[in-house]
Amino acid sequence: MPGSAPPKTARISVIIPAVDEEEAIGLVIAEIPTVVHEVIVVDNGSRDRTAEVAQAAGARVVSEPRRGYGRACLAGIAAADRPDILVFLDGDRSDYPAQLADVVAPILEGRADMVVGSRNLGRREAGAHPGHAVLGTRACVAFMNVTAGSRATDLGPFRAITAEALRGLGMRDPDYGWTVEMQIKAARAGLRVVEVPVDYRPRIGRSKVSGTVSGTVKAGAKILALILRYALTPRTSR
Repeated sequence: MPGSAPPKTARISVIIPAVDEEEAIGLVIAEIPTVVHEVIVVDNGSRDRTAEVAQAAGARVVSEPRRGYGRACLAGIAAADRPDILVFLDGDRSDYPAQLADVVAPILEGRADMVVGSRNLGRREAGAHPGHAVLGTRACVAFMNVTAGSRATDLGPFRAITAEALRGLGMRDPDYGWTVEMQIKAARAGLRVVEVPVDYRPRIGRSKVSGTVSGTVKAGAKILALILRYALTPRTSR
């Protein structure tokens, strides 16, 4: 069920899963507004200096050597220091961290328990999201909306959720199904979910997923399978 609104002086923990983002991570951290309580970079098995650069930029670094986006997010959640709100964003600088205030505003105003930054509602720079990735995301979103009763336009990684609401979701997915799992469970739990426009730009470096058609197909197949699994699972089950 929807929870109460966090205080205006809410403690905001930002969690950034990162794999080989040495060139981008310092820039990402520098763009995060100072209103946040802490920035946690989860080094998800990097082979470069991601951890050192992130620490030098002022972030707290947590190591999760087992690869997987969901595993990295779970490690960041476990390390967070008594947050009221958790914000997730990518470490490749494709998101605009300066838009964090827009993402958390519906929660601070008591209008939402969870906010998803929608790239489809915002401005997408040329080359930011390959065509095959856009089509794959649209297919997954449409399937999720039909089966879960959600009204999403995106599965964007830039999102915020109250700590209370997140605890109730029982997140488990260790990989790319993390974002859609959160949205399906939020719909099932009756959470107040709001989308806000966020802008998107070409990432620094090569994408681990959407950079190739094969990577997009594999991730999309996993996400569609997860959506189908939840569609066939009783709503009382996580």
